Amino acid sequence: MGNKTIETDSDVAAFLAAVEPPERREDGERLVALMQTVSGQPPRLWGSSIIGFGSYHYRYDSGREGDASRIAFSPRKAELVLYLSGLADEDCVPLGKHKRGKGCLYIKRLSGIDMAVLEALIVQSWNHMESAYPA
Repeated sequence: MGNKTIETDSDVAAFLAAVEPPERREDGERLVALMQTVSGQPPRLWGSSIIGFGSYHYRYDSGREGDASRIAFSPRKAELVLYLSGLADEDCVPLGKHKRGKGCLYIKRLSGIDMAVLEALIVQSWNHMESAYPA
């Protein structure tokens, strides 16, 4: 069985244009610009709703392997979900209002967080992935 979330050729701008509510769409556009600047990579749609930058190949001890984006986010209806690796809970404290999950950062709106801290976290995650999975 293959991975459900694979890189597609879908149009990122068209996907974002359809995101609701409008504030989520605007936040998504800001995140695309920020993550593209940090990564130097163009945005690509992974699956039907994840915008990722860069990619890497992984192989688990179980033998399962695949490709994934190095950093990514999804502008979901309820909140933004950022897929960032290599962060500790304490790294995120100065960010502002957010929730954490395993490898995920949940943010209701960018207006409620410190954008300089978010940029530093994205840089930290990108560098972690470059170190863990060199190109």
